[in-house]
Amino acid sequence: MRGSKYLAAAMRAPSGEIIVQTEKLGGLYASKMVKVPFLRGLVILWDALGLGTKYLTISANLQTGEDEKIEGPGLFISLFISFAIAIALFFLAPAGMAALLEKWFNLTAFTGNLIEGLVRLVLVIGYIWAVGKMPEIKRVFSYHGAEHKTINAFESSVDLVPDTVKAFSLYHPRCGTGFVVILVIFSVIIFSLLGPLSIWMRLLTRFILIPVLVMVAYEYMKFAANHMSHPVFKYLSIINMKTQKLTTNEPTPDMLEVAICAFNKMLVLEQNRENEG
Repeated sequence: MRGSKYLAAAMRAPSGEIIVQTEKLGGLYASKMVKVPFLRGLVILWDALGLGTKYLTISANLQTGEDEKIEGPGLFISLFISFAIAIALFFLAPAGMAALLEKWFNLTAFTGNLIEGLVRLVLVIGYIWAVGKMPEIKRVFSYHGAEHKTINAFESSVDLVPDTVKAFSLYHPRCGTGFVVILVIFSVIIFSLLGPLSIWMRLLTRFILIPVLVMVAYEYMKFAANHMSHPVFKYLSIINMKTQKLTTNEPTPDMLEVAICAFNKMLVLEQNRENEG
């Protein structure tokens, strides 16, 4: 659970005990870059990926023990390979396929980009759906659901106890899951502006423009979140909520207990900071 200045992560050890780790959000979160439009999206996403990887690794190490700990060069190599495969599968492969279809069927650049975007969207959604069937990922998605239920309960000003929290929705309008769909939509728009390209230039632009897509998509989501009362953004938010069905599962009471523990710890740290200020 991440607040404005503090983060709290709760994990259940094999013994059944809930282990809580906290940290103050410094570094990039404390820098002036998080206030610069467009740049802030890239900075925040990069740091969020780092924090997510860090605490998933800590949680995995807690379960496996010292003998099977994931760390050091092995961890970084695994992450590098994962990012490389993701870029190749979700950006380069659809671009290459669309370029070939444009050439074979004499399609316009816009039509080719639209096909590319649709292929990318199908690949992303298909991938999330497929990995969501794995028992380990299913459990992670259940904790994601527990996180949403806890936040929804807090925003409704009710007691944060499992029996109460379980009644709340699995979905939350500020979830980042919809970011993936927004990213694909903006990729069609931005890549179409480039016009016809050779297959090699097409592949190169898909790689180097990933940061641009991230920045634009973040600014849109931030703006939309601040204008949820507007009918247009309220309607578009349905995409986000529907996508969350792929990444959230109904949590068990013990999962809710872990999520509540993390949230309460983060909330105390945030409130103490405000009182000190």
